[in-house]
Amino acid sequence: MLGQDFISFVILAVIAVVVAAILHYGCKFYVKDDVWSLVSKSVVGWFGAWLGTPVLGQWFPGLNYGSVYYIPAVIGAFGAIVVAVDIARMVAAGSAGGAGSAGGGSSGVGQPGA
Repeated sequence: MLGQDFISFVILAVIAVVVAAILHYGCKFYVKDDVWSLVSKSVVGWFGAWLGTPVLGQWFPGLNYGSVYYIPAVIGAFGAIVVAVDIARMVAAGSAGGAGSAGGGSSGVGQPGA
């Protein structure tokens, strides 16, 4: 996978962009609703697609180009994007603070003035 040719790179890029677009526009799964969110998901998706075959294995010989197997690449891109968006949402929610953040509570126990 490290010494891949240009066509393999393009195939992984197309898979990543399609999966990112489906999650972004189809499922409304994003942190921000802008084009840069789609671009960042595409980059993360490319790495997920790249790692899909080595991690998940070689599924369905014939549905591949060289060392790129399409189904593990799609699953890898999907998984990487979901994890990245979830982490970004947790970070955004944690930096917003408030009663629902970690370490704080709304019970009033141990709170000054409660």
